[in-house]
Amino acid sequence: MRAQSPWILPLSVLAALLLSLLPLPAELAPLRPYWLALVLAYWVIEAPQRVDVGFAFAIGLVADLATGGLLGEQALRLVVMAFILQRFRARLRFFPLSQQALAIGALLLNDRILAAGLHLVLGAPMLAPMYWFAPLIGLLLWAPVFLLLDALRLGRWRSR
Repeated sequence: MRAQSPWILPLSVLAALLLSLLPLPAELAPLRPYWLALVLAYWVIEAPQRVDVGFAFAIGLVADLATGGLLGEQALRLVVMAFILQRFRARLRFFPLSQQALAIGALLLNDRILAAGLHLVLGAPMLAPMYWFAPLIGLLLWAPVFLLLDALRLGRWRSR
């Protein structure tokens, strides 16, 4: 078995962070998938010894600083997602990709509910109705993200 590159995890998180900073037209911005959550979900499921709740908190804080959002919001949201994924990891790992996508979609919807609750409690502007479609886009992107990261992690990308 080929040794795994230690750079795949940080580079995938950096790519997800850059994708979340990519400017989009105002009409499409609410539909932006939560790239960090998708990448974090992959790593929590496939490499739990490297990615845990503490890692989720750290990348959430970095994302909060990078996006200029409320400090700690993304950190909390990613910690909740990582915790739930760790709890159900043993089952999720053996689901077919289509069922995993449904579970990830439910987690992304849970993330939107948590974000809306935080905005409500803190008196921040409420999420626009279009923001509720982003979990559906994340659900659709789960299989390609999973397959890409799996190929990179297992070294199958270079052997083709």
